[in-house]
Amino acid sequence: MGRITTRVNGDGTTPRYREFSYRRDGMIFAMDGGLWLHRHRWKGHRMAHLVSTDRDLLLAYGRAVGLPADQLQFKPLKDPRTGLRRNAWHWDLVGRYLPPLEAPESTPAGA
Repeated sequence: MGRITTRVNGDGTTPRYREFSYRRDGMIFAMDGGLWLHRHRWKGHRMAHLVSTDRDLLLAYGRAVGLPADQLQFKPLKDPRTGLRRNAWHWDLVGRYLPPLEAPESTPAGA
């Protein structure tokens, strides 16, 4: 499947993130400085990680939705294209910070 683009807020004040059908595609997007929303379950609870190598973009997202900056987590991640670890950060999104599931819009590959 292709990428799924999701708008955080319709007013354009919150940075946009993308969800992907394939984890590798999301990781590459995050390695290129995009905001990748990766949904999963932890101990039976719904949550997501919002991941990027662009710390400033993640902080802008956090400010827009009310996340405290000190909760942004640093974790180097392996770039699937090169196998090399790169500096990356993520938010743990749970509860009111977890974006709702929306009807997906398919985006052509490479868009």
